[in-house]
Amino acid sequence: MLTLKTVLVPTDFSEASESALRYGKAMAEKFGATLHVVHVMEDLLAHAWAAEVYVSSMPQLRDEIEKESRLRLGALLTDGERKAFRAETALLAGNPFLEIVRYAKTHGVDLIVMGTHGRGPIAHMLLGSVAEKVVRKSPCPVLTVREAQHEFVMP
Repeated sequence: MLTLKTVLVPTDFSEASESALRYGKAMAEKFGATLHVVHVMEDLLAHAWAAEVYVSSMPQLRDEIEKESRLRLGALLTDGERKAFRAETALLAGNPFLEIVRYAKTHGVDLIVMGTHGRGPIAHMLLGSVAEKVVRKSPCPVLTVREAQHEFVMP
């Protein structure tokens, strides 16, 4: 028998992530699981173009990004949903795929539900895919959700 105790939904605040959150909520509700929602802030200094352009204003920029991310993360769930799902939210910093996998391992996550942008082959080759890397390295099953698809979970 399939049992889920902990569902993780990483978000980048995109439409695909909104769809994934709907699925994550439905799975958590169906199985009585705890819902974890996380956002990973990438290190801007890891990108050479950002280091050249923004080094002098980096602390201010990081603070603004963190403040905005906390607000957006906090707005994803209502107070009722937080209580019903025993929800936990977290703002992480680092490489998104590594932090998602690390969080899943640390918190004993049973299922990761995440959005994927479905980029074309050129963009995928240049940018890579966080979802693809998570699928390959995750300690648990991963359900990927595209923004434009047949919805099984009705809003």
